[in-house]
Amino acid sequence: MAKSLIIVESPAKTRTIRQFVGKEYQLAASMGHVRDLPKSSLGVEVERDFKPKYVTIRERAQVLKRLREAVAKAEQVYLATDPDREGEAIAWHLAEALKLEHPLRIEFNEITRRAVTEALSRPRTIDPKRVNAQQARRILDRLVGYTLSPLLQRKLGKRRLSAGRVQSVAVRLVCEREREIQAFKPEEYWDIVGWVSPDAPEDLFSVKLVSKGGKKFTPENGEEARRALAEIWESEPVVVRVKESRQARRPPAPFVTSTLQQEASSRLGMSARQTMRVAQALYEGIELGAEGHVGLITYMRTDSTRVAAEAQAEAREVIKERFGEEYLPKQARRHRARADAQDAHEAIRPTSLRRTPEQVKELLKDDRQARLYKLIWTRFLASQMADRQLAVTVIDVAAGDHLLRGRGVKVLFPGFGAIYPTRDKEVLVPEVGEGDHLVLWGLSGEQKFTEPPPRYTEATLVRALEANGIGRPSTYAPIISTIQERGYVYLQEKRLHPTDLGFLVTDQLVSHFPDVIDVDFTADMETKLDKIEEGEQDWVAVLREFYGPFQEEVEKAETNMKRVKVEPKPTDEKCPECGKPMVLRVGRHGPFLACSGYPECKYTQPAPGGPEQARKERKPPPEPTDQKCEKCGAPMVIRTGRRGRFLACSAYPKCRNTAPLPEEAARLEALAAGAVCDLCGKPMAVRRGRFGPFLGCTGYPECKGIKKLPKEDAGQAGEGESDKRAPPAEE
Repeated sequence: MAKSLIIVESPAKTRTIRQFVGKEYQLAASMGHVRDLPKSSLGVEVERDFKPKYVTIRERAQVLKRLREAVAKAEQVYLATDPDREGEAIAWHLAEALKLEHPLRIEFNEITRRAVTEALSRPRTIDPKRVNAQQARRILDRLVGYTLSPLLQRKLGKRRLSAGRVQSVAVRLVCEREREIQAFKPEEYWDIVGWVSPDAPEDLFSVKLVSKGGKKFTPENGEEARRALAEIWESEPVVVRVKESRQARRPPAPFVTSTLQQEASSRLGMSARQTMRVAQALYEGIELGAEGHVGLITYMRTDSTRVAAEAQAEAREVIKERFGEEYLPKQARRHRARADAQDAHEAIRPTSLRRTPEQVKELLKDDRQARLYKLIWTRFLASQMADRQLAVTVIDVAAGDHLLRGRGVKVLFPGFGAIYPTRDKEVLVPEVGEGDHLVLWGLSGEQKFTEPPPRYTEATLVRALEANGIGRPSTYAPIISTIQERGYVYLQEKRLHPTDLGFLVTDQLVSHFPDVIDVDFTADMETKLDKIEEGEQDWVAVLREFYGPFQEEVEKAETNMKRVKVEPKPTDEKCPECGKPMVLRVGRHGPFLACSGYPECKYTQPAPGGPEQARKERKPPPEPTDQKCEKCGAPMVIRTGRRGRFLACSAYPKCRNTAPLPEEAARLEALAAGAVCDLCGKPMAVRRGRFGPFLGCTGYPECKGIKKLPKEDAGQAGEGESDKRAPPAEE
């Protein structure tokens, strides 16, 4: 009897879904995209209404062969790719590549028995409007990337330069912020703070100078500060106003993609890319002992704060059990989404609040998965809890002609703060009334200077992109990764700094393509893509409207853009290998010193105070061992790299032999036990590559099937098959 075939994007999903469907269903994975525009050419016939020329992705040839064999035996084919615009496009590409006559599309926001069963009960056809919206984005990015990148390479004399419709705007934001910082002139000011009490010193509270003579006043120099200190000290403080109020703090909304990335960065120290990899694994499913493979969270690429009614009901039950009835609002909470949100999916939440972080932590191998799950779990539960109630007291104290203000905060009811940290700190003040005379116990003046706007972190850049309507939930992490990989910005002390190359490329693009990398233009294009999905605009018309003016700018730039290059900064240092002067360069990993004799002399060293020097200073020295190198016989030492500790030959760089630690090798071999290739069914074995260990088919080279190990084993922070879904990021 023929079975129905369900095609998903990743093998992890097949393991989870297999538990929910009967034996009449077969499951297979596409490993993400199977077709894309060719790397070697534009791949778009502009004159024929921007007709794309799709080709099979070389790495997916074996996958497609296996899928065709499965389709031939199937009674019905269901395409269960991710429930977003890109997932719809992947489903369409699969239908085209596999020549499916009547493919059915199913989608679910969470990988649970209920969601999968419901999706199978109401399949639909592929939505052409969503496909066209994604196709328009892909073609638009290709037109920009494959036109501007070669132009920049010719004019700036550097290979591997790239420009992109969205990535270049992100770099522009970082560069403009850096120039704001460079142009900023600090201004002096003084904070005047006093400590007063109605009587006893144990009732002390602080007050800060806010005005003088009824006008806002902050001393601008030391002379003004000394005069104010003297006048306040000689005066008798008197309470002139006491204002008490009750304030309610609403809980934060459940996570959307951008807020998850921001909170994971600030609370867990995770990059946007790491956050999405770990979240992808939690969504696709984790092995939880007796429960089997379980999807722990709902879909993580979303801009909606909407929550299913059954999830709200479960949250109210858990809140009542854990905290009591008083922690429940009268009605289930509904949080307002951004005005421009697509609202296609629910907010990010646990698939079941009954799986507590404490229970799950014991079963998760990766600590990052446990910490991110806890963050999502607590945020969602908090979002459905009662308000945090505060009593706020503002006390105005007159000291002669000066007015000082104190503020007290008392928590009347913790509300959602009982589980989710808040910024409200309790500051107790004594009871005082208007006309009360106070004792001034101390007074201080602190010199300060105004500060420039802070450099972007990954989290604040995501916030800026979202606020300006640039990109969509699925694009934030790739944007930030791309601009670092291209060498336009680098990360130092968690702040994004533009490189000299980033400045140069941005200046050229702003000068010759002001519209293409304009924030408002890019946001408007995102709106048009949304309207294509909604059926309000034709995708070819949108591309025509863009391409005409863009081509005119390209033709002008070919003539007017001058040939320039990044000039390194000279230094007083001499190259220890050839004696030539060293110059300061800035690359993708930050500033470094390089020999001016390059390419004849390729010596480099970390720049003083740069991130590379700091990393090397933190790096522990090699540890000796009793083992000998199997290649040259020299002693092996234990070194520490970015993927942890490993054995290395002490004769480096003459001998570059490395090996895993014995206990690590044994652990990896244990992981490989029982693993079979998804392509041919042969056993898998641990292999080592440039990105760390992985599982490779023992049938190599006839079969090139591979699998990625969990992050803690492969050193690839939760890297799942989701990374394979995106087409090559050449644009």
